[in-house]
Amino acid sequence: MKTFFDSTPRLTAAIAFFVALAAFPLLGLDFYNEMVARIIILSIFAVSLDLLVGYTGLVSLGHAAWFGLGGYTFALLSTQYKLSTSLWVTLPAAMVVTAFLAAIVGLFVLRTKGIFLIMVTLAFAQVFYFLFHDVQAIGGSSDGINLYSKPTATLGDVTVLDLQNPTTLYYFILIVMILVITGLSVLLRSPFGRAIQGIRENEHRMRSIGYPVFRYKLATFTLAGAIAGLAGYLFAVLSDGVNPELLSWHQSADVLLMLIFGGIGQVWGGIIGAFVFVLLKELLMSTTTLWQLWLGLIIVLTVLFLPDGLVSLLDRIKLLLGKRTHALLPKVTKSLSGRKA
Repeated sequence: MKTFFDSTPRLTAAIAFFVALAAFPLLGLDFYNEMVARIIILSIFAVSLDLLVGYTGLVSLGHAAWFGLGGYTFALLSTQYKLSTSLWVTLPAAMVVTAFLAAIVGLFVLRTKGIFLIMVTLAFAQVFYFLFHDVQAIGGSSDGINLYSKPTATLGDVTVLDLQNPTTLYYFILIVMILVITGLSVLLRSPFGRAIQGIRENEHRMRSIGYPVFRYKLATFTLAGAIAGLAGYLFAVLSDGVNPELLSWHQSADVLLMLIFGGIGQVWGGIIGAFVFVLLKELLMSTTTLWQLWLGLIIVLTVLFLPDGLVSLLDRIKLLLGKRTHALLPKVTKSLSGRKA
């Protein structure tokens, strides 16, 4: 298991990465600030799926349902029914709603395994997709809901966060990602984290020694749904709108590809995968009409030559350099011995 606090070099690299993200708005590139903020949100989304796929062994092809529900919760509360635009109300509401619905769905889908789990999660996600596509009471339409205001964060008459300001919103999203990554890293080192990884490795053995396997899986499914809902909420706020495509299977497939790209079962895999996937997609779309073909080929090559994802690239380079050094060492020693003679 590789997490945020694995070693001093990894921690140093993580701090450097976050410092670079924090310094990025200082460059004054407003368009790219929004793109990086969007990638940060997708990183949170990818990490939430990795909690299921990489750490618990539960492959879901319907994870976008929770992503979209988080966004729609804010849209319904703030715009559709005009109940509240407060950050202190709408953000917890988005996470609670997605967590509750994930728990309900989990009661059914977690009784299946393998390909059946994949298909059942996809089926439930499509149910939510068509609800938000067709039912007008919850904003159902192919166009979705346009948002005309950001969440308000005030204490009394004091504005704590002005999320209308793009730079403030960027830093708020970045802080949320840091909190999520740090929290999950701590969780995965806790007894709960060890238990779910034991379930991934050998579910029958964990059950035989007395662990309530289904409860652990349901808790993980619920937590992953809540974090995905948080990401969806942030995405809606950043994009000033929601639409049913946020819940589509395409969105679920994209985030799964991000994990494959970056590395499954490693917290940084989701982050690296999100950044590389989105940036590579943007680059290919701007240079060729056959961008999907080239993106697919790159993903296939990554799976073939880096099955543990891009996050393992540095370890592979170190391993190759170590082998080369080990092979050259006897020759160097022999050469030095000859000179002394």
